[in-house]
Amino acid sequence: MDNARIDTIVTTMAENGRRAARKLAALPTAVKNGILLDTARLLMEEREFIRTENEKDLATGRDKGLSSAMLDRLELSDKVITSMVQGLHEIAALPDPVGEVTDMKRRPSGISVGRMRVPLGVVGMIYESRPNVTIDAAALCLKAGNGVLLRGGSEAIHSNLALAKLLQSVLASHLVPEEAVQVIPVTDRYGVNVMLAQEGFIDVIIPRGGEGLIRFVTETSRIPVLKHYKGVCHLYIDDSADIDMGVRIAVNGKIQRPGVCNALEGMLVHQSIAEQFLPAAAGELMAGGVELRGCRQSCAIVPEITPAMDSDWGTEFLDLKMIVRVVKDMEEAMDYIERYGSQHTEVIVTDSYDNSQRFLREVDASAVMVNASTRFNDGGQFGLGAEIGISTTKLHAYGPMGLEELTTRKFIVFGGGEVRE
Repeated sequence: MDNARIDTIVTTMAENGRRAARKLAALPTAVKNGILLDTARLLMEEREFIRTENEKDLATGRDKGLSSAMLDRLELSDKVITSMVQGLHEIAALPDPVGEVTDMKRRPSGISVGRMRVPLGVVGMIYESRPNVTIDAAALCLKAGNGVLLRGGSEAIHSNLALAKLLQSVLASHLVPEEAVQVIPVTDRYGVNVMLAQEGFIDVIIPRGGEGLIRFVTETSRIPVLKHYKGVCHLYIDDSADIDMGVRIAVNGKIQRPGVCNALEGMLVHQSIAEQFLPAAAGELMAGGVELRGCRQSCAIVPEITPAMDSDWGTEFLDLKMIVRVVKDMEEAMDYIERYGSQHTEVIVTDSYDNSQRFLREVDASAVMVNASTRFNDGGQFGLGAEIGISTTKLHAYGPMGLEELTTRKFIVFGGGEVRE
């Protein structure tokens, strides 16, 4: 397909999405919930169709030599389909944020001023591998009253188009424009470039994938991007820390799911507790298969720790590997986090109220925790019900993005004929 044809396809889809978003913004909650629940029912009814289309992608992936891990992420198994259905039911059950009015105040002029929560408009979603994101992202955007333009990876094109087709059929049955949810049918990367130039029709871009994809989107887009490059999460063991608690939190953060963005990648230990804490923690971590790479002092305390290379500091391993560093105090730990962290999740283990409060105030991350595992930085765990991703930027969302983060607030004014003097 030539570039001129791709330009036409993507631009037309973006323009149609903008028109559909106006209709979505005014949909009653009951209609939105009905669409989600009917989609859940249809996914179960059409499992054979979904699997048939998904198998086309899996076959192509096997021919191209995709790894078993990639093929696993690509597969729409019965378990994954059931999970999508469950997610649709959960999102339908969430309170609808759209239309909520807060902060109404009467001004001396006589007018009343408040704020109303409204959809963002059109969300552009760019993602890799997992075709279930097509349903998850579309459902959240729909419940928040947004149109959504989806561009999945080329490896999942048949799966993504099949899921969109089913959702669009439900939209049509509810007399809602099918263009409210669209999957770009172009696998050429030029299609992403065209999408990222649609600032007149798309309000925000949310990329999900590897750091390379997110940096490309950020550097190319004319549209605001809600991004997170990587999750380099740290655990600081303060001098007043409970050792057993610290070990438990370290093991959970690193071992439970080492390949996710809220997994623990680094452990900073106060020098006054290092000789007590490190042998206990290292023993548990290494028993779980973790390779520890550390500073000179940590290696002296636990000889089994491998000396770290310069490139190890600040690395997102996404594997059973972790760096260890002994620091002289909390100030040095916070300096290290500022230099090597990714504004994702940072944790302090401490019995000191003053130190916990200082850590909460001064450490810059989307989630800062006291005496809890980094693994809790997740929309479901935080009570959002579901999330479209975790933002490590601050405008306009910071941290897990649920329904509320897919909306914004506008000012509304009630008057009785007042004019400004």
